[in-house]
Amino acid sequence: PNGLLVFLELTARTEQANPVHPSTARLLMRPGLAELARERSKTVTSFYNQSAIDASAEKASVRLTLATLLYSGKSPDGHHILSSAKYLHKELPVRIAHRIKGFRSLPFIIGCNPTILQVHELYIRAYHMLVDFPPIKDQDVEARFCKLVQQLLDDHKDVVTMLAQGFRECRKHVQDETILRNFLDTTLCSRLGIRMLATHHLALHEDNPDFVGIICRRLSPKKIIEKWVDFARRLCEHQYGNAPRVRINGHVAARFPFIPLPLDYVLPELLKNAMRATMESHLDTPYNVPDVVVTIANNDIDFVIRISDRGGGIPHNIVDKVMDYHFSTAEESAQDPRMSNLFNNITNSGNQSSPMHGFGFGLPTSRAYAEYLGGSLSIQSMQGIGTDVYLRLRHIDGKGESFRV
Repeated sequence: PNGLLVFLELTARTEQANPVHPSTARLLMRPGLAELARERSKTVTSFYNQSAIDASAEKASVRLTLATLLYSGKSPDGHHILSSAKYLHKELPVRIAHRIKGFRSLPFIIGCNPTILQVHELYIRAYHMLVDFPPIKDQDVEARFCKLVQQLLDDHKDVVTMLAQGFRECRKHVQDETILRNFLDTTLCSRLGIRMLATHHLALHEDNPDFVGIICRRLSPKKIIEKWVDFARRLCEHQYGNAPRVRINGHVAARFPFIPLPLDYVLPELLKNAMRATMESHLDTPYNVPDVVVTIANNDIDFVIRISDRGGGIPHNIVDKVMDYHFSTAEESAQDPRMSNLFNNITNSGNQSSPMHGFGFGLPTSRAYAEYLGGSLSIQSMQGIGTDVYLRLRHIDGKGESFRV
């Protein structure tokens, strides 16, 4: 259709006017994305014929409680794995179609951004690969399905970085911040849900008595906090030559069923922020800085992790902005050469922690994830003293209703 041809011509012009950023170019050199680049040159009608996606986008997604995943149990004949695969095979295309619909609803000038268009096309490609996969009738087909799921997880691992880059490139065209926030909240949370379900299915094949899929039967908040404290301190020492000590108190012996995955996204972000604030407010005494204190509170309905720093607090004029996408105090700190952008260029820390730093994505994404999981992330700042961040998450098997993935 003429409108489609105009769209593609405009897209081509946009790409000429906005050359692909070097970091994006490096992403495209990866094998999966090189193949995607070739697919872009296919005929317009085959790639953009999306009537099937329209139909899938009209279906409601089926969200499961983690209690359902935890107590569905394991069957000796592997029937639970086949059931899980059939659910995923039916559910993933619906969720991906919802995301494609979200990309289509973006303002035209944003949707034409080359980096955002690449993510859009990744989703289109994933949709067709899943829909074209045959029905899962036996373990051989299921094994092939696992390979496809793992390939898609690998292909999409840089999506958060690409979205952050794309929206930053076209930020000047964003008239309404709520459009950007709503799109990113929905897209990033949907992505987390998809990755949790996909990773859960793959993990069902592993024989680990402490886990059912990705659900740890007796997760220790203290141990997972300690893991990310070590990570954040190493980064901080690399940047400043020192790092604050971290004291953990409260219900340190608490153990309960939970998924480490979302905590592996959120905790390093919060700890890095606390350490950076501490070091940057004590530049004249870098080897004599106050501790960061992490408090764990556990009850029948939820658990709370409070991270308290004595980093001087968040200035009054920006305290309402720190939860906005693309607002980064790292840019503010660049005024002092000693306050170089901590953590901005750090590589992805393993396959769990998404590289959200450097784009002002850390706090708003952590907030969106916490709310998706039925909890909250809130900040209390005492200007002149420091900041307390409260991460509240709902139990899987508590007295309150469990969240759905």
